[in-house]
Amino acid sequence: MTLVEGGAEFCVFADDADSVDVCLFAIGDTTGASETRIPLMERAHGHWFGFLPGVGPGQRYGLRVAGPWHPENGQRHNPAKLLLDPYARAIEGDVTWRPEVFGHRVGRTLVGDPSLPDDRDSAAYVPRGVVVDDRFDWEGDRPPQHPLTDSVVYETHVRNLTRQLPGVPEKLRGTYAGLAHEATIDHLTALGVTAVELLPVHAFTSEPALVQRGLTNHWGYNTIGFFAPHAPYAAASDPQGAMDEFKGMVKLLHRAGIEVILDVVYNHTCEQGADGATLSWRGLDSRSYYRLDERGRDIDVTGCGNTLDLRHPVVARMVLDSLRYWVQECHVDGFRFDLAVALARGRNDDYDINHPFLVALRTDPVLSRVKNIAEPWDVGLHGWRTGQFPPPFSEWNDRYRDALRSFWLADLGLGDPRHGHGVQDLATRLAGSQDLFGHRDRGPIASINFFAAHDGFTGWDLTVYDVKHNGANGEGNRDGSDHNLSWNHGVEGPSGDEGIEDARRRSLRNLLGTLLTSTGVPMINAGDEFGRTQHGSNNPYCQDNSISWFDWELEPWRADLLETSRFLTRLRRDYRVLRQRSFFSGRAVSDDGSEDIAWYDGDGRTMSRQAWGDPASRTLSMYLDGAWLGEPSLLVTYHGGTEDTAVTLPRPPGLTAYALLWDSAWPRPQEPSDIDLEVPVTMTAASIRVYRATDPT
Repeated sequence: MTLVEGGAEFCVFADDADSVDVCLFAIGDTTGASETRIPLMERAHGHWFGFLPGVGPGQRYGLRVAGPWHPENGQRHNPAKLLLDPYARAIEGDVTWRPEVFGHRVGRTLVGDPSLPDDRDSAAYVPRGVVVDDRFDWEGDRPPQHPLTDSVVYETHVRNLTRQLPGVPEKLRGTYAGLAHEATIDHLTALGVTAVELLPVHAFTSEPALVQRGLTNHWGYNTIGFFAPHAPYAAASDPQGAMDEFKGMVKLLHRAGIEVILDVVYNHTCEQGADGATLSWRGLDSRSYYRLDERGRDIDVTGCGNTLDLRHPVVARMVLDSLRYWVQECHVDGFRFDLAVALARGRNDDYDINHPFLVALRTDPVLSRVKNIAEPWDVGLHGWRTGQFPPPFSEWNDRYRDALRSFWLADLGLGDPRHGHGVQDLATRLAGSQDLFGHRDRGPIASINFFAAHDGFTGWDLTVYDVKHNGANGEGNRDGSDHNLSWNHGVEGPSGDEGIEDARRRSLRNLLGTLLTSTGVPMINAGDEFGRTQHGSNNPYCQDNSISWFDWELEPWRADLLETSRFLTRLRRDYRVLRQRSFFSGRAVSDDGSEDIAWYDGDGRTMSRQAWGDPASRTLSMYLDGAWLGEPSLLVTYHGGTEDTAVTLPRPPGLTAYALLWDSAWPRPQEPSDIDLEVPVTMTAASIRVYRATDPT
């Protein structure tokens, strides 16, 4: 739908349809009593279009499509069902889960026969599109355009972050306006965040099974509209206000130097499988929009019942149009593509690095210039593809996540270093994961480094729980991953033992310290900077309550952790050697023979082949030469052993002295102190130290 002088131009793709009606509704009509149907009379290449005079901002509307009902061929047209325009820029209302919203016959339990059409009208039980005015006063807004080398990404949920944040007015908590409030921005800027990566804000709805259990889809991975912001996240009560509030959030975050990256879900829709509801795409043209098998059944590589088919040019164009809309009209700075492999499965359903959608996105003059981040897997056959996306994509690096957990948590839980993985994999991740991203000239900025994300344990819960505790979801604790690589430090849940609690806090500081001293792009799971807990849930996707909302009442140790997190992001900002654009060469970069990166064992000797291959090796020093960059060099020592140990600090060429900048054994940062190189240092069990090379003269 496009507003023009005197009305609006409507166009929708429904290739197999016999007719398409635009249905107009009065404001406030929730029953459908005011419905006026206007047929689209023109058709070309599967597109139905026409001009509707008098249509302007505020108009509520939907679509009805008549055509063949042949489910075995993927054709499920049913004019009794009111459909959303896939291009609607605002959506009002939600789905009321009744039999009427299904294109086929179902009973009260919403289970039925997908082969038989249902003739009951759905208009009173489904949302409508709303025409909005795209004009907005951006006041000269310009994107911050932080280089990836300088980026610190903060993955968060619009509602969770501010639902209980002191300083944010009650009416703004959990909203776009709350995210842009001064109190929220103060926290983000003090933490050194350069970009917020928001869990889905495209309009979404809850699955019927959740509603029947009295729950909601809280994370939002259940899209009902790719062009409309999720209205319940707005403090504003009207669709136009919600759109303007979202734009206002982006403008204020940009003013504070913070980019906005959207987690986008183009791999599936809320219509689920063939036994799901008919709300939009299924009623328009199911066999064009979705991947179907030869019997008209959905091919599901998303775990959500259906998969959008981006092999079809109309579907690919819809996604590209959506992405451009959010960049050009809403000024967002990039995207994280959920289950990105599903977007690039080709003719035979295998992953294709040269898939037309990926080529189009990479060559688009708008989209190729923003930050594009792939979640490089889906749940289909051969769905794990970390390191296999083309430039300029960055990727969530799950190998990095698992390496950090294995080094700092899973191995320690066994209590015997002989069970460890050694330090070789850790070093590979610290240096930017060249084994994964070294081809096609991608560089370490292709690696989005993280140890925790929305999906899984929080950082603190990784240290408190060995197993998931997802009972509140009502799924018998069967949901969520069982592969957590966590360690409860001897007691499941809160212990009351100060020794155990101290060890847990140090473990979380180790994870944060490793993340922010690694080459690549760090992503902080929101709340990990102050030890947020989800009480052992590793899948609170349906928990819009205190399990998910951030608790901002910071007891002393959490306040100390927050100060430590702020120190570590400043350290990363202040030392360019921690923010490399290219992979290390390992060759001399200075006249004195210094290498850009050098590795040492606990005795201060250059790592030998035997030491690299020793699974019991638990101490590693990484020396980053800064002389070639015109700044001090850094030494970071990672000791993953279960006992305190004496470590001899290395003496690379030209080194005269060290100053200790940070020790993860410290509850909070301390002033730097000089180190006597003649005496080995004693490192606390499972700890990190960061040293700066100094010249005492």
